[in-house]
Amino acid sequence: MNMNKILVFLFFLPSINIGASEQRISEMPVYQMPGTQVIPIKDSQSNKQYELLIKLPENYAENKDKKYPVIYFTDAVWHIELLSSASFFMMEDVILVGISWQKDIAEDLKQQYGAHVSRFGDYSFKKTTNPKHPKIKFGQANNHLSFIRNDVFNTIEKNYRTEPENRTYFGFSAGGVFGTYALMVHPYTFKNYILGSPSIRRNVPELFAQEHAALKSKQSAINVFISYGELEKELSPYVENFISQLKNKKYNGIASIKHIVIESAGHSDSSPMMAVQSIKWLSNLQKEKDES
Repeated sequence: MNMNKILVFLFFLPSINIGASEQRISEMPVYQMPGTQVIPIKDSQSNKQYELLIKLPENYAENKDKKYPVIYFTDAVWHIELLSSASFFMMEDVILVGISWQKDIAEDLKQQYGAHVSRFGDYSFKKTTNPKHPKIKFGQANNHLSFIRNDVFNTIEKNYRTEPENRTYFGFSAGGVFGTYALMVHPYTFKNYILGSPSIRRNVPELFAQEHAALKSKQSAINVFISYGELEKELSPYVENFISQLKNKKYNGIASIKHIVIESAGHSDSSPMMAVQSIKWLSNLQKEKDES
């Protein structure tokens, strides 16, 4: 009888150990990215709730008189780790500001589409309805851009030492569409635009129809980086059309256009390579600025 009890105990011992290990692991502190802050922020027009993920340079606290350029990026949680790593090695003296998806989204929408559901409305500029997605309000880019230009910029520039004239926007896919919209409608919002695989499709004519006069002014001196993956066969003709028109119009307000096709990459896998190459490009621009 005692032997049977021992055998039963030995049989369940591995599962007991696994359960104890899982409990110990779950109780361990969660790793947080050094130098990163999370700040809640509200859209003052719509009362929507967002968060800003802010990564400061390692030397920020020591250099109390130094001001820094800022990279603002959408889809914050998807990009902050990669941008943090790339900027650490290639562009240390920069502040990263990631703008989250809307936080106070209805639970049924989160369940159906995921925590990122607000990006479908916030990053799209064409007001449309989709019978398959009746709960999503497409075409909110103008409102979201106003939120960034007013609430986000005010929060960052009041609380951190920044160079307001040296802002960069980074966006990928739908975030790239939002960037193209900002470039055409309020080009002076950012000094540099990094647009990865912007899913503009058939909306190129509408983008240029909203062209702001500042694009024709030399005072803007905007720099644009656009990329897509070599395997993005459906998207590439539209992006090429957008790039071609940017160049053909010879906007005085655009100082440079960097166009990269990422070899052997599709949509998703072009994102990390685009991030690294764009930070390298941005670093070179900053060096040229510092040396001039």
